[in-house]
Amino acid sequence: MKCKEKVEISAISGSTVSFTTEGSNGSEGYGVFQSKDNILPPKTQLELENGKASEYQVTHPTSYMDTMLHIFRGNIGSGLLAMGDAFKNGGIIFATFMTAILGVICVHSQHLLLNCSEEMHRQLKREKPPGFAETVYLVFLHGPIRLRPIAPSMKLLVNAFLCTTQLGFCCVYIVFIANNVKMICDFYGVEVDLSIHMIIVVIPVLLACMVRNLKYLTPFSTIANIMMAIGVSVVVYEASRDLPPISDRDYIANWQQLPLYFGTAVYAFEGIGLVLPLKNEMRRPEQFQKPLGVLNVGMVFVGSIFIVVGFLGYLKWGDNVMGSLTLNLQAGLTSSNVVQSLIALAIMFTYPLQLYVPVDITWPALRKRFANTSPVAKELGYRAMLVLLTFILAESIPHLGLFISLVGAVSSTALALIFPPLIEMVVASQKPEGASCFMIIKDCIIILMGVFIFITGTYESVASIIRAFQG
Repeated sequence: MKCKEKVEISAISGSTVSFTTEGSNGSEGYGVFQSKDNILPPKTQLELENGKASEYQVTHPTSYMDTMLHIFRGNIGSGLLAMGDAFKNGGIIFATFMTAILGVICVHSQHLLLNCSEEMHRQLKREKPPGFAETVYLVFLHGPIRLRPIAPSMKLLVNAFLCTTQLGFCCVYIVFIANNVKMICDFYGVEVDLSIHMIIVVIPVLLACMVRNLKYLTPFSTIANIMMAIGVSVVVYEASRDLPPISDRDYIANWQQLPLYFGTAVYAFEGIGLVLPLKNEMRRPEQFQKPLGVLNVGMVFVGSIFIVVGFLGYLKWGDNVMGSLTLNLQAGLTSSNVVQSLIALAIMFTYPLQLYVPVDITWPALRKRFANTSPVAKELGYRAMLVLLTFILAESIPHLGLFISLVGAVSSTALALIFPPLIEMVVASQKPEGASCFMIIKDCIIILMGVFIFITGTYESVASIIRAFQG
């Protein structure tokens, strides 16, 4: 049977980063930043039986700084430009401190996922450390007897949240692009409804998503990263000019707005699918999780950028801050038009890569059942259906800030704050010493926080969307 060529991408930034030749089962191969060659060389059965699989070799290993750059590229995206709206919903003082705390919790959860993946890799002598969904599955499968029957359901649940997150990103992208295009067109007198802009935007997006081999989109991904870097730099520069005093802003927002803050902040920090493959590709993987390792140092910089952008965005524009800071740039200026065009194009280029994740997870099973004949045509039809689904959802909820908060509350919260501490307790329960009281209390607090954000964030996002339509 011929192996399928597979392109692996970042679930966060959508950047194509590797090409591997393997059969895809839809359970792994998403949310990664890897080199352009096979990460893992083939292992012989003898090596696996001798337990040597844990010491696999990387064809083109990355250095400390290479991995650090991938951390930046993987976490800085559309969520960054929404941090001004997050600070508006949190308050300039509350959001500043809470974003730092939330960043620490999210990074801690990433460490928990890494530890559990390593534990399953060590115990089962697998060829490589398992991915996110596979880790959750294996933890429950080899956990307490009463939990083992739900292992397949837990894997399915993680994949469902991953698909929901990625399709949510795609919906946000359509709204994001259409809003920026509309602002440019309005200035030049081409004033049409936002929904018309969405229809126009979805046409090139749909055509781009018909490219099944994402290898051909790699150059566009690199261009998109450059465009995003330039655009964000200009936005930060504009936001830092002629700032009013901090006393003009709310120190802490109304309690009803706080769930919207948490949803947006978690959306921005939700890069947990990135950490496993990044570590596995390093020349010295042990440098990834050290106190001054790539993950901690990189996320300190990422979190600092989030805080600076959110703080300046809200301080500069106050309650008028938009769901994307690009929409607050002064209309008509050449710099504003260039920035909005660059970032809109960057997001458009990354849409097909974000869509690859739900296609990779869901299509293999559908192909076996429905695509015995004309598999290529049916896959293209399925891709078109998913694009149209995101378009319909985007048309239904065209409020960018509320949409981002909803996506963050519904799916990002579960992936970042609920599953990692849950599987840590399951793994610890199988060890002779069991789970310590400190671990149980700490993990339960994180889980309860995740459940709280999930419930209140979803409720308030939906309620705010309803109020926006009624108004």
